Amino acid sequence: METNETKTTNATKATNTMKAIRIIDYKAGNAPSVMHAVSHLGYGASFACGPQDIAGATHIILPGVGCARATMDSLREMGMLGALEDAVLRSRTPFLGICVGMQILFEHSEEGDTKCLGWLKGRVAKFDDKAVRVPQMGWNEVRLAKSPANPALEDHFYFVNMYRALPGDPSDVWGTADYGGVFAAAARKGNIMATQFHVEKSGEAGLSLLGGFLALEGGDWRC
Repeated sequence: METNETKTTNATKATNTMKAIRIIDYKAGNAPSVMHAVSHLGYGASFACGPQDIAGATHIILPGVGCARATMDSLREMGMLGALEDAVLRSRTPFLGICVGMQILFEHSEEGDTKCLGWLKGRVAKFDDKAVRVPQMGWNEVRLAKSPANPALEDHFYFVNMYRALPGDPSDVWGTADYGGVFAAAARKGNIMATQFHVEKSGEAGLSLLGGFLALEGGDWRC
């Protein structure tokens, strides 16, 4: 006999498989690790390697390992830039950028003197290597404001970064951390969410945050 608990579990699995989660794979990123984390949470997902792959997506994740210029060049070569603008800015599909995937959301990065997507106002600058060890590598405490993906919280997340975002609009700052001074560790604007830290490498705290993003339905992100 099917119990209520079994019915709930089966209903959750059915809902999860109905989501069209796309992880952008531009080869220089960290797409396989993110896929593993998404699968661990019980969701199905697929890699997006071209604009046709994000058509109809319910959630889009842009992982990041590497530099801003290489990431922008890869997305351009894949023909992704226009498709991403349509999906994220026009169709308002929930979007999560991770590490370099956060940095390229701003207007400009000092890394390679790179013109970025410009979805968020501001720029990306290198940490002062006279004040702190660069890159920042390891766990750091993050203070996150309440969002549709999470309650307000303080927890430790895993970072690997030489550069940090300097948002032009303070209201876009979702979370902060301290590394030689307070910096934006996460950003959010409407359906766009981004973390400088690696959610997929941040243990239970990271999985919880990723799970909150993946659980968003319809216009939940408007909350």
